Amino acid sequence: MATMRELKGRIGSVNSSQKITGAMKMISSAKLRKAEQALRHVLPFRDQLQNTINNLLGADSDYQSPLTEQRPVQRVALVVFGSDEGLCGAFNVELIKKMNETIDRLVDELGYRPMFTVYPVGKKVYGFVSKMQGIELGDARYLNSKSGAEAVKRMSDELTARFLDHIYDKVVLVYDHYKSVGTQILSTRVLLPIEMNRLGTGVQGKNCGPYIYEPDSETIFKVVLPLYVRSTLQETWAESRTSEQAARIMAMQMANDNANKLLDSLQLEYNKLRQQSITAELLDILGGTVQQ
Repeated sequence: MATMRELKGRIGSVNSSQKITGAMKMISSAKLRKAEQALRHVLPFRDQLQNTINNLLGADSDYQSPLTEQRPVQRVALVVFGSDEGLCGAFNVELIKKMNETIDRLVDELGYRPMFTVYPVGKKVYGFVSKMQGIELGDARYLNSKSGAEAVKRMSDELTARFLDHIYDKVVLVYDHYKSVGTQILSTRVLLPIEMNRLGTGVQGKNCGPYIYEPDSETIFKVVLPLYVRSTLQETWAESRTSEQAARIMAMQMANDNANKLLDSLQLEYNKLRQQSITAELLDILGGTVQQ
């Protein structure tokens, strides 16, 4: 049985830990607001690109881009969006599980195993992936929690160039879709090739009558489709950052709740020992008085 001194030390230790988790929760809450704002800023650009594509497709424009080319899949690139820091619950572990599920699903769909290259975004995911066998490791170290739009553009340009050079036949994103602070949904998204049957869905353009395209729809497609790829990657990156902070908030809240339960238990045990000690001293005093 623990002594009163040991229990007092444990109570002090839990109190200190609770202050740390509380401070981290407040910091993550501030970061979450910034991440949500960044995500909201990405969506109008993506929506406008979607509107432009919808209007082009609505005009019966038939344009085949190299970015939409469907070809036999021999090499697949997986971009896994994790975190650079820990203490965010099972955020990174679940992403690794989703990545493995995605690999197994692709193997089942194709009927054979293509070569997989994984781009781990974040130090924690990199630590997991670097120990795995049977996959290549792509370099995504330039993209981290402090990166801006330039790093996302670099990755988008790199993946697009490798797809056009037939180095990769398919590029898939693995990330946490941000729905709310308490809900993040593990998701996958095919970045390349662009699926034309999905481009006409989503945000619908306003009916403003027939469009006159200048210079022509094919030239516009050549400009819009690479921007569509970049905006998709930017949106996924922003969702991942937002989901990370939300997961950390929930993890710190659970840590605080567990600390409160542990403190109550330790305090109760401490009070019991203290009461036993007082009772024993009183009995010693009473015993000494009787003997006199």
